[in-house]
Amino acid sequence: MEFQPTDVAGCFVVSLNQIGDERGFFARQWCADEMSAVGGASNVAQINTSYCVEAGLIRGLHWQEPPVGEAKFMRCINGAIFDVCADVRKDSATYGKWFGIELTPQNRLALAIPEGCAHAYQSLLPDSEVMYLTNTPYTPGAEKGLRYDDPFFAIDWPIDDGITISDKDESWPPFEA
Repeated sequence: MEFQPTDVAGCFVVSLNQIGDERGFFARQWCADEMSAVGGASNVAQINTSYCVEAGLIRGLHWQEPPVGEAKFMRCINGAIFDVCADVRKDSATYGKWFGIELTPQNRLALAIPEGCAHAYQSLLPDSEVMYLTNTPYTPGAEKGLRYDDPFFAIDWPIDDGITISDKDESWPPFEA
């Protein structure tokens, strides 16, 4: 695995270190030792999948408050998504910054999102599906969120016409900076 730092502290784009021949290749998709070496979450509590029927759908922005902060490791296994990590950690050097990247099965990239950062993604194609690992179980009472169009972050979503969002995600209050 190769880790490329982003504009958000502790958030990494992860690419595969492929070992291949004429038959194809082998690569580690996730490794506890390698994640730990870059300061990432090195345990897995849940493996989740999420499916989007249509392009333009946004899920998020969500995070969990301590003591059950949730780190995520995102991969797109069908279609394409624009994956976003937004730093809501007030004590972070990159507080208020966000990073986004397109994840597809073809580019085989992943995004490692640290605890305390808000996360969301937008489906770029119909029938997009992600599989992601978390280091703690989902804890409903600890979940926080902010709207996809919150002016504090001003995220530049690739699809800005015809966005679909859940009632829950649309009801988050403005972010308190």
